[in-house]
Amino acid sequence: MTKSSRSFPRPLSELLGATLGDALKAQGFASTEIISRWRDIVGSEIAAHSEPLKINWPRPFGEQAPEPATLVLRVEGPAALEIQHLSAVILERVNRFFGWQAIGRITLRQAPLKHRKKVAPPAPDPALAAQIAETLPDVKDENLRQALARLGAAIKRN
Repeated sequence: MTKSSRSFPRPLSELLGATLGDALKAQGFASTEIISRWRDIVGSEIAAHSEPLKINWPRPFGEQAPEPATLVLRVEGPAALEIQHLSAVILERVNRFFGWQAIGRITLRQAPLKHRKKVAPPAPDPALAAQIAETLPDVKDENLRQALARLGAAIKRN
């Protein structure tokens, strides 16, 4: 019986690297680092509203020097204008990460971010809802009165 030379557990990153590598290469990413370190590269404020979608590399023509690529960012709709104004800062930070003038321009795609988790708003205060319900004696339907009271409590909370 022969034992394999590698009998210890392998790190998950080692196993997933090959699997994810092909999918990311199809999107123009040479490595997973720009995606996994996006917050470190551009800062937490920009990363909160954007994420890299793909890199479009131009086709080389003859002996010419390679042209810089286009970084496509997925951006939340309301933050798109601000991200557009910060594109020079993002370009500088991404190129500093690469160590050369890899990216020449940024294109924005407005869409919800994938890494966002929707957080349900907290429930309105039941005491405040009951207090508001008492001020609605003209509403005969009890379910409607309670719904209006919860709505009023939620509005007063904000």
